[in-house]
Amino acid sequence: MTQPKAVVFDLLTALLDSWSVWDAAAGTEEDGRRWRARYLELTYGCGAYRPYEVLVAEAAHDAGLPPSAPAALHAGWDGLQPWPEVPAVLRDLKARGMLLGVATNCSVELGRRAAARCGVPFDAIVTSEEAGFYKPRPEPYRAVLAALGVEPQDALFVAGSSADVPGAAGVGMAVVWHNRVGLPARPGPAPLQEARTLDAALEGLA
Repeated sequence: MTQPKAVVFDLLTALLDSWSVWDAAAGTEEDGRRWRARYLELTYGCGAYRPYEVLVAEAAHDAGLPPSAPAALHAGWDGLQPWPEVPAVLRDLKARGMLLGVATNCSVELGRRAAARCGVPFDAIVTSEEAGFYKPRPEPYRAVLAALGVEPQDALFVAGSSADVPGAAGVGMAVVWHNRVGLPARPGPAPLQEARTLDAALEGLA
């Protein structure tokens, strides 16, 4: 593809290490991964938006975690850290004139707080609460494109989870996958590139 006008990111896995925050709230990595997996099942099957905090609590209950776990996740939210290369990559994209957007599966409040942890301002941030649906439904992707004022063919999407790959491709965006923790792929279209670091995922494309 030619150089995109905009690069749109999944926030909580492509740009931020949310895994560590979930694991800390759960108490162990094993419990955190089980909780996160159940949460993803709930969001993918949710349809119209239900409050993020409600889904997180339901997933914790289903995963056998105590009610204190969702509260600990919320309390630790401002401890989210970008992956080491992220701030420099975002600054470089912005310096080269590209618009930067985020489409994230959470509430408005938590989405804005999480985006601020990246240290570089975004031109558009769209949460599932604002879009009315969770990714990989098309509405969040279309909403961020509209907010940026670009057509799908002029944007590159950086997936963080496997579901983002067919989700973003389904609205016409080219997709790369920053698969930091080695998640399994889902059926459907393959990303243009897949890598364990953000700079490698974007290499030669943005």
